[in-house]
Amino acid sequence: MIKNGTRLQSQVCDTQVIVVRSADSLDDLRAGGVVMVPLDSQKDPAKSSELSLDPAFSEGNAMGKRYVDDTGAEVLVTKAGAGTLSVGTTALSLKEAKPLPASD
Repeated sequence: MIKNGTRLQSQVCDTQVIVVRSADSLDDLRAGGVVMVPLDSQKDPAKSSELSLDPAFSEGNAMGKRYVDDTGAEVLVTKAGAGTLSVGTTALSLKEAKPLPASD
């Protein structure tokens, strides 16, 4: 299981994320349809040439936004990229901001 605070990067685009709230589902976290790897791991040029961005997962993501899945897992995008964040084939949804209480 991926721990809170783990930094991950995409193998097919510039996307980088930090895990804010971990869940078992994040073991299959993907960007652009390809599994993400730890930020400190080096991208293998030979392997990277074999991998490509899946057109079905190429809508991109936004820097500074939080994305969540149905199990409660949450990631924060620290570097935006062209790949859509997903767990397996299920795309993560953008977390909506909580409305502030009225200050009457």
